[in-house]
Amino acid sequence: MTVRRSVVRGVGAYLPARVMTNEELSRKVATDDAWIQQRTGIRERHLAAEGEYTSHLGIAAARAALANAKMSADAIDLVVLATSTPDQTFPATAVTIQAELGILKGAAFDVQAVCSGFVYALATADLFLRSGSFQRALVIGAETFSRLLDWSDRTTCVLFGDGAGALVLEAEEQPGTMKDRGVLTTQLRSDGRYREKLYVDGGPSTTGTTGHLHMEGREVFRYAVGMITDVVDAAFSATGYGANDIDWFVPHQANRRIIDGSAKKLGIAPEKIVITVDRHANTSAASIPLALAQAAGDGRIKSGNLVLLEAMGGGFTWASALVRW
Repeated sequence: MTVRRSVVRGVGAYLPARVMTNEELSRKVATDDAWIQQRTGIRERHLAAEGEYTSHLGIAAARAALANAKMSADAIDLVVLATSTPDQTFPATAVTIQAELGILKGAAFDVQAVCSGFVYALATADLFLRSGSFQRALVIGAETFSRLLDWSDRTTCVLFGDGAGALVLEAEEQPGTMKDRGVLTTQLRSDGRYREKLYVDGGPSTTGTTGHLHMEGREVFRYAVGMITDVVDAAFSATGYGANDIDWFVPHQANRRIIDGSAKKLGIAPEKIVITVDRHANTSAASIPLALAQAAGDGRIKSGNLVLLEAMGGGFTWASALVRW
């Protein structure tokens, strides 16, 4: 008996042209390149230009993914955008992307789970495709996190950047085994008791302003590895796979120490980890698809590879996915 799976057809990315190095940032706040790299692994980040919005980044990444899939936009009937930095309070930024791409059918909406957002969006699209509600989806992570930062706060402004990445998914009948291509499992978690450890101090119904990002860095770090291990172990239990079966580990790119600590605890070999945090910094919901685009584009991720995704972010939220490319 066959099953419908959400198979990856294409992947794309977009990074703003503006690059801010640690050395440049050190002229704005009391920090230096060595301090940032030692604590985070970050060397530089991309920043959206004035007048360059989250939708612009998402549109560019979506077009790149469609080109990679050799598919036209009118083949898409679902757009799911993961973002914490929408163009406007409403409508959803996904509908702007939908309109600019010329997609005239189906549905488009945003998902907000901060740094876990892309995996949440992937899980959402996967459920719609497997149910038969839609046939082809664009799953996008796009952020302009630089607009949420207090550039006088060195504990947060050094960590984040802007960018976008996208996947094209298509529903396809597969044999119904763990050797199938496509999304094999997704695992989603949240615990709102920790929401004040990583948050933005503004919003339409509270302050009427956008606000700035605040984070208890040590506390986030303390919880991160355990939460990541939780959802990865759940993915392994759901599929019967283990760390040795993974071809590529594509984690959320928040902090090199968290990535390395998680991989070590999970027993994943360092040479299987895709790292982009040094060049991109933390692009929140965009970080995983940006890393996927990098590793698929340079030939590391190949058809048939088993790829493990994981993320943890504000909320707290945390999530994982196992995908056979």
